[in-house]
Amino acid sequence: MTETAIEIQIHESLSTLQAADWDACAAPECRDGGRANDPFTSHRFLAALEDSGSVGPGTGWQPQYVTAHAAGDMIAAAPLYAKGHSQGEYVFDHNWAHAYENAGGRYYPKLQLAVPFTPVSGRRFLTKPGHEDIGQAALLQGAIQIAQKNQLSSFHTTFCTSAEVKIGQTMGLLHRTGQQFHWLNDTYPDFAGFLASLSARKRKNIRKERARAQGFGGQIRTYSGDQIQPHHWDAIWAFYQDTGSRKWGTPYLTRAFFEIAHDQLRDDILLIMAEDDGSPVAGALNVIGRDTLYGRYWGCLQDHPCLHFEICYYQAIEWAINHGLLRVEAGAQGEHKLARGYLPVTTHSLHWMADQGFSDAVAQYLVAEREAVAEEIEILTSYGPFRTDKQEDHE
Repeated sequence: MTETAIEIQIHESLSTLQAADWDACAAPECRDGGRANDPFTSHRFLAALEDSGSVGPGTGWQPQYVTAHAAGDMIAAAPLYAKGHSQGEYVFDHNWAHAYENAGGRYYPKLQLAVPFTPVSGRRFLTKPGHEDIGQAALLQGAIQIAQKNQLSSFHTTFCTSAEVKIGQTMGLLHRTGQQFHWLNDTYPDFAGFLASLSARKRKNIRKERARAQGFGGQIRTYSGDQIQPHHWDAIWAFYQDTGSRKWGTPYLTRAFFEIAHDQLRDDILLIMAEDDGSPVAGALNVIGRDTLYGRYWGCLQDHPCLHFEICYYQAIEWAINHGLLRVEAGAQGEHKLARGYLPVTTHSLHWMADQGFSDAVAQYLVAEREAVAEEIEILTSYGPFRTDKQEDHE
């Protein structure tokens, strides 16, 4: 039997690729007319980043989209970028960069397979159904060859799936773990049903927080699809700038991204807004997947007690329950999420280093780090807010 010849292509812009070809790999489940499992790898989301100037020249994120073709048909694709820094990744390798450069090496540029500025797990080696094995292997080999050909220090794949980790490990890549906090829907009929699964003390605390937040003096409203109006994006931009300047120094997304989001992405967006006399004073931007609500950006112009918890966590849980979603992912970090029903889960990344000695040192470090992450997840889970017995506890 003759092996299928695979051709690897590099594209510096998504404009050279048909959206249908890309999404046939990124979101084949959308053929039934439903939502994408992972909206962040869709052609329209990645194109919005590029077309808005959030990635591209001057950003440190230079697109190098890689595709695999068999008999003229695109069977696999991946959002690959040449990186001039380690910002906007949420899997931190700054210490690796310092160590490599202190030893006389040049760490940047490097190759990064990721959704920029988005610490959300999902498939990174995007393949058409029926081409999973050959497509994923081709993308991995292609990315490594690009790094070698250009004498780059390393290649990284962040927030990938555990299945992709296994493929990467067979090809010699290093496995790194991290943790996030996700809320899982245990077939709750409503928010009260979720509260009933918690210990009495946690139930009482959440009710107090919700009462304080909802008593801020205004209204909390949700908007999605055509309900979202241009003035809502003005507010989200103001919130995003405020939070971004405090957290990162310079916000990653441009104003143009939100304008494109209104035209191209608003059916994938849920805004949860706190309004005072109709004017937004705080809010969160969420992205809607097929079975998951992804909390992305929060900000406020007025400080009110517990409003962050209400808008980012409790309203998101309530919306997910009401719309039959299986989970809420509320972004990176945050042990305070544990008391609010979000449990720790393992995240995964893959790493390839050109220098074997450096690779060996990183591999040794990752063994200890994986053990520490697993231990921390086990401990945190044991402190979870859920009842540990079937008997009703009294408040």
